[in-house]
Amino acid sequence: MADLRDILQTHLVDEKAGWSMGSFGAIAEFHQDKGEYLEADAPALFVRATRRGAIRLNAATVDRIEPVAYETLSPKPHRWSHAVALCLPHREAAGNRRDTLTELGPDEDAVRPADRRAILFDMGLGLPQCDFCIRTADPDLLAILRENAGRSLFDPANPAGGAILKAHPHRVALTRIGRVEVFQKIGGPDTGGVSPPGPHTHLLPQLLKAKRTHSANTPIPDHLVPLGYLHPANPVMDGMGADTDFDIDAHARFQGLYDQFARPDLPLLRKAVLEALGRKVEPDDFIAPSDRFGRAALRLTLRQQHRLAEKFSGSTYCELVARWRAVFDKASDTTAADDDAPGH
Repeated sequence: MADLRDILQTHLVDEKAGWSMGSFGAIAEFHQDKGEYLEADAPALFVRATRRGAIRLNAATVDRIEPVAYETLSPKPHRWSHAVALCLPHREAAGNRRDTLTELGPDEDAVRPADRRAILFDMGLGLPQCDFCIRTADPDLLAILRENAGRSLFDPANPAGGAILKAHPHRVALTRIGRVEVFQKIGGPDTGGVSPPGPHTHLLPQLLKAKRTHSANTPIPDHLVPLGYLHPANPVMDGMGADTDFDIDAHARFQGLYDQFARPDLPLLRKAVLEALGRKVEPDDFIAPSDRFGRAALRLTLRQQHRLAEKFSGSTYCELVARWRAVFDKASDTTAADDDAPGH
């Protein structure tokens, strides 16, 4: 079995892997391009930075992380998402839950030395496991932020929200396991209404209202809270949510992580589905699981077998998988599916 520290360090230098930290409705993402200039590169210390963003995992906390590998359904029936949630128990995961704009002082822990004199402000989103912050040295923006400290950014009369959107300060997601920093513009009017490629943030008020730590479609054990996520290369779409040719190597690599870190019953269910398909069992003779995550795992396995069959199997197997999908993964059924490219 692979060691988690080795897995994290290996993916940190993999340009196809992405990372995120935050909570349900507020996420900061770190992505890098092949050959992109690095401003900080210390994988052994879990640090990576480019001109567009940065990530640092707390080396002292890494050994306490409890990883949970999972896959989720896409509303598009030919694809799916996957990730490894980096979790801590509830008590260890708790953030500060500030609910008003709060000045925190110079960001002395910034990944890049040049950013350590800039001033950090908690946006006051009240997230359970993340302090979602902005960082700036812009005197005009600082004046507005300080004048409106102690107020909610959701107050329509608070001018700080508009000033932030106009000035595009750095965004910094702080958790007990580390931080993600985003230096690029905020997705909105200045970016054509979409998030820019590479590191970016999503702030979705409609999801924040749910006050959840994560999507209900993510099988996180009740005693754990996800603080960040490793997003290994996806075999069917790129980091911006565009379709790609099926990458069997990326698929196989994640299946190794899934077998090691997924909820234990789900890989066993997948094995049972594959064995039934191998015996040419018809779908009416297979009993679907009653658990929502089990049903999702069944659907995900069939989607993956469909993509594999398109590439490697004959028409007989393709037809069998199609019959199973007609019963268990109807194209019209988008329940238990998450948007796999929000804001793009």
